[in-house]
Amino acid sequence: MKSQLLSICASILLAAGFQGCGKDRPSIKIGALAPLTGEAAGYGASSRNGYELAVAEWNSRGGVLGRPLELVLRDDQGSPAEGLAAVHRLVEQDRVVALLGATLSRVSYVAAPVAQSLGLPMVTPTSSDPGLTAVGDHIYRVCCTDRAQGEAAAAFAFRDLRARKAGCIFDRGSVYPHELAEAFKARFTGLGGQMVAFLDHPTGTLSTAAQITRLVQSRPDVLYLPDYWAEAGLVAREARAQGFKGVLMGGDGWDSRQLDGPGGLEAGYFTCNFSADENRPSVQYFVQKYRERFQAEPDACAALAYDAGNVLFDAIRRAGAASGPALNAALAGTSYAGVSGEVRFDPQRNPTRPPLIIEVKGGRRFCRGMIGP
Repeated sequence: MKSQLLSICASILLAAGFQGCGKDRPSIKIGALAPLTGEAAGYGASSRNGYELAVAEWNSRGGVLGRPLELVLRDDQGSPAEGLAAVHRLVEQDRVVALLGATLSRVSYVAAPVAQSLGLPMVTPTSSDPGLTAVGDHIYRVCCTDRAQGEAAAAFAFRDLRARKAGCIFDRGSVYPHELAEAFKARFTGLGGQMVAFLDHPTGTLSTAAQITRLVQSRPDVLYLPDYWAEAGLVAREARAQGFKGVLMGGDGWDSRQLDGPGGLEAGYFTCNFSADENRPSVQYFVQKYRERFQAEPDACAALAYDAGNVLFDAIRRAGAASGPALNAALAGTSYAGVSGEVRFDPQRNPTRPPLIIEVKGGRRFCRGMIGP
């Protein structure tokens, strides 16, 4: 009788893919890096939420390849040194099969060589430095690069807003605003526009009133402010106070609800990877589920992390394997309808879609659609 029961139990295990009789199949461990503490903790919290939502949804449908997904999230503190230590723990101690992140480019630059050397796919949601994916053929991103954003902003300013003169001020020591500024300048002048002022300020030092006066007195049609939202907001308000009545523009570093409401960013536009106002069903589904789970509004960091997770998990499904050349080939051939838009990778493993243009008007945001360079 006992032998019959064991035989029946074994048959059930085989039929159920080794699930049942009190034993579960081992989880697929996915590593993730995000700044959960430190000055970029807000971005890290959004990234964590996006990853967690994607994992929860896949697991509610039975996981991937009949196995549950397990997210192993490490705090990189926004620091390259902490990020390097964290990624080593993920691959050596946690034995993850792939990486999500990092949120910040400076951390991704230390994590990427580790992933590449081990043949682990790494999908970053928000690291936008153009050179990152050149680290190797296992490094992917789902966000638009800084260069793509700067070029799209310049094209929109010249073609749609009919601006012919532009001014710009940016943090010269930070890669993100510097890349945006240089890309905007190159594209805007290439289209026939004139940069009447192109100023910078040292990292950790705010733009001065004198610099902003120079910008305003150069009489630009557009002021391009590619710094993150806090600095950009200060410059915008000072420029308005000094009488600037033209258009303000920036990058996705403006994507903060703390800038919502009437004030310095009125008559402004910024490039971004996601808008909760898009009426695509996938976007509205994501917004609803995010609100229900986190009692908060999703931002671009959350949406891109959600897309990065879904792109990776879908690639595992299509590859039929959680590691190895088949998984990397599946990632390279991705065609995924994400909430940030269609995710397809070019030969450099960057997304092929252009960024969105978001208008700030009357204290509200309006998505004006995608704009190419």
